[in-house]
Amino acid sequence: MFNAISRRGLMAGAKGMALAAVATLTAVPVFAQDKVTLGALRFTSHGAGFVALEKGYFAEEGLDVDLEFFQSAQPIAVATASGDVDFGVTGVTGGLMNLAEKDAIRIVGGVLHEKAGYDGMMILASNKAYDAGLTSVDDIPGHSVAMTQVGSTFHYMTHLIAEDKGWNMDDIRLVPLQKVGSMVAALKSGQVDVMIMVPHIAKALVEAGAAKELGWLNESAEYQISTIITSVENIEENRDMVERFLRAYGKGIADMNRVMLSDDADPAEKEEITKMIHKYVYADRPYEKAAPSIQAGAMFLNDGAAVNKTDIAEQMQWFTEEGLVDSDLTVDQLVDTSFVQSY
Repeated sequence: MFNAISRRGLMAGAKGMALAAVATLTAVPVFAQDKVTLGALRFTSHGAGFVALEKGYFAEEGLDVDLEFFQSAQPIAVATASGDVDFGVTGVTGGLMNLAEKDAIRIVGGVLHEKAGYDGMMILASNKAYDAGLTSVDDIPGHSVAMTQVGSTFHYMTHLIAEDKGWNMDDIRLVPLQKVGSMVAALKSGQVDVMIMVPHIAKALVEAGAAKELGWLNESAEYQISTIITSVENIEENRDMVERFLRAYGKGIADMNRVMLSDDADPAEKEEITKMIHKYVYADRPYEKAAPSIQAGAMFLNDGAAVNKTDIAEQMQWFTEEGLVDSDLTVDQLVDTSFVQSY
């Protein structure tokens, strides 16, 4: 009797435990991660997004992020407006501003900021132009300058240098080449005289003897180069997702600034982050060859994805005065400051 009762008791107990386990499992909510596509360039300055992805910061915020890469900044704004990507890390361009004026996209955070004391955009001369006498920034008037498109960040950077030096933009021949790769090729071959470029590309060209360093953009100006953008539809209908994305991206920025901009960073951690970025930047090169260029390309990123709205307003004014942006655009249409700190 004792054995029979014990057997029945054990079976009942086991069944009860199984039911309890099922109840416990079904009581725990299972959330599907939001699928998100981020438009980016294969630059070290976009590394915060790569780090946030590789370290799981996006996943922790319930975001399943895919990357889509572009050859220049303005197409990222177009893709964000059309919904082909959910977020873009891209320069502040005339194209972006015109899409904001149509209530298609907004800037919701800041990323790359040209800042004195940190390596930034280098001003380079082709070997051909240098040998012909273009040996300093002051010699640029009368020469050709590469850019991606009219209204691009490269266009605005050239204006900043000209303004600082007191030149007339008509004294410079701007050459739109559509893609960064085409700009580099044109400079190396001597088809253009001058190019302004991110350090991980610029330093490698100088070290290889393919171009000459003339100076740095931050010797003329500090400004908000790139931002995080999303659609107005995302802001209005999926605000929580935007907030989560920015929190995760901000963690990636913190890691980039803390490790890649510090001479005292832990070498092992610096190598770890460099390897994460290498999956997306110079991925076709062996790590040992790519790592120095990736590390040399680290630039100052806005802490917490804060955005310099004051500077963006100045950029907007110039683009408007040049007839590249609709005059009806307001800075509040362009920048939504409700997500991150602005200044």
